[in-house]
Amino acid sequence: MPEVRLVGDNVEMGVCPTSKALAVAKEQELDLVEISPNAKPPVCKVIDYKKFLYNQKKREKAQKAKASKVIVKEIRFGPNTDDHDYEFKKKHAIKFLESGAKLKAYVFFKGRSIIFKDKGEILLLRLAQDLEDYGKLEQMPKLMGKRMTIFIQPKKKN
Repeated sequence: MPEVRLVGDNVEMGVCPTSKALAVAKEQELDLVEISPNAKPPVCKVIDYKKFLYNQKKREKAQKAKASKVIVKEIRFGPNTDDHDYEFKKKHAIKFLESGAKLKAYVFFKGRSIIFKDKGEILLLRLAQDLEDYGKLEQMPKLMGKRMTIFIQPKKKN
């Protein structure tokens, strides 16, 4: 590449020979970094490359810290879970959703209890209906192997 477009602080911006751009960078004890190689002519910037990388990592770290982490709490039922156990687990589910965690509720079918698929589905749909004020059902009950699962997402707080 015989010519480059030079940009940066304390430099004369414009198109110049590559050798001159390198000389300008060396004179300021900085680096010549190619920003846009596909442009005609390619765009190069005079910067301190180590400082640039440091600032970029710092920005990424700050962005990661701001990103919300999704916590998934699980509640397990059997196909023949009685009312008292159901109410007890429902209270826990409400706590989880109020704290902002996503809820994964599932019915585990052990051995021949797989014949009670309909009971499991009814139980999960009942749970979803009872938790309507606290969260939103993401998908209908789905059977995967020996588990029938639903996910409930917490409602956004105003």
